[in-house]
Amino acid sequence: MSDLVTSQVGMVFLYGLITAVATGLGALPFLFMRRVSPKNVAIANALASGLMLGASSGLLLEGARYGTRQTVVGGALGVAFILAGERLLAGREAAFGALRGAGARKILLILAVMTLHSFSEGVAVGVAFGGGAKLATLITIAIAVHNIPEGLAISAVMRPKGSSIAACAGWSIFSSLPQPLMAVPAFLFVEAFEPLLPYGLGFAAGAMVFMVFLELLPEAYESASATTVGLWVSSSLGAMILFQRYL
Repeated sequence: MSDLVTSQVGMVFLYGLITAVATGLGALPFLFMRRVSPKNVAIANALASGLMLGASSGLLLEGARYGTRQTVVGGALGVAFILAGERLLAGREAAFGALRGAGARKILLILAVMTLHSFSEGVAVGVAFGGGAKLATLITIAIAVHNIPEGLAISAVMRPKGSSIAACAGWSIFSSLPQPLMAVPAFLFVEAFEPLLPYGLGFAAGAMVFMVFLELLPEAYESASATTVGLWVSSSLGAMILFQRYL
């Protein structure tokens, strides 16, 4: 491998790492939440729902640029993944740190979805480098900024269950580690990886949407009124769409 390619590979990995670390910033707003009441848990679930639905819409639109049919297939696989995960964990004692039962199952599923979703974003960073450094920089900034509310969505589920701010940030970053790991091979073998993008993007969107309606919203409605949940979901969904559109 030439010195030039080695230098480029190092840059690709660094850019991917930046996008991963940005995800941890999503935990910071929870530094200002003093008390986690049942209503706050419901609001956090509604907030996470809106963010995940907004992110999913962006993923579907991006996937359609590479292939609409492939994106739809990926979405169906994402739904199947959540159903399989639910069935697998339902017969076992799910655990996440000190947390047990349904709360642990929910966190494990969301982390799994977000981590798998990060493979697609890592490929996007690597593929973007094939179009030059300027394009790669723009794509990296866009993904890094987009990852902050994804970290917020993860933290919105973990923090009300008793996880520390450090754990929320750490697991958020962990969920994005596939980005630097996948960026390098995608850069080196761009022609092989690019056709897989719509499947990965659709998979993440389908899994997140199904997770919202299967887990997050039903729990939110248990501890808050329909009006409260609706307002938080609508507000965070709109904010996420605008966030992706203009930043």
